Amino acid sequence: MSRRSPVLSLAGISVVLLATTAFTTPAVTAPARPLPITPPARAAAAVAAVALAGAAPVAPTTTAPKALVEEAVNIDWRVLAGLDYTNGKSTDTLKKLEGKLVRIPGFVVPLDDFQEDGAEFLLVPYYGACVHTPPPPPNQIVMVEMSGKKAIKLNLFDAVWMSGRLKISSVESPYGTVGYQLEGLKVEPYSSK
Repeated sequence: MSRRSPVLSLAGISVVLLATTAFTTPAVTAPARPLPITPPARAAAAVAAVALAGAAPVAPTTTAPKALVEEAVNIDWRVLAGLDYTNGKSTDTLKKLEGKLVRIPGFVVPLDDFQEDGAEFLLVPYYGACVHTPPPPPNQIVMVEMSGKKAIKLNLFDAVWMSGRLKISSVESPYGTVGYQLEGLKVEPYSSK
């Protein structure tokens, strides 16, 4: 005759908790912020839960949700300085960013001195660039054209994060030659995050 312990094993407790939480509804509270779980980790967690329950594991899928397909890469002006505007050559890092979704901090410069709103403007690394001083070099100026010609408030005094698709392409502006174009998708107030 075998003796059974009244204490459940760790695996038994896990199965009981999994089963009870799967079939109960949580109390209505303030919405909790979900933990960021990458698709491979989510698949591994599902396989582990199925294995604990004793069923045959299901193969994880390899496709990620569309929202996770591409995230903007934060870049700074040192990366953009990798363009040699005298001969058009750029660093390997910069070449890899061509056509990618990027996020750049900077200051907005309207193309017209008295313009308050606009869908086209310049993004520069420091306040006042191009306005009362000689313009920065072309590798330190980005010509932004908002997607769908969506006009935004052009405030010279506030730093912003500009997100969009980067194109290494020289164009002329009222303030001189520009080394980059950006299809602007999102502008937000600057923060250190």
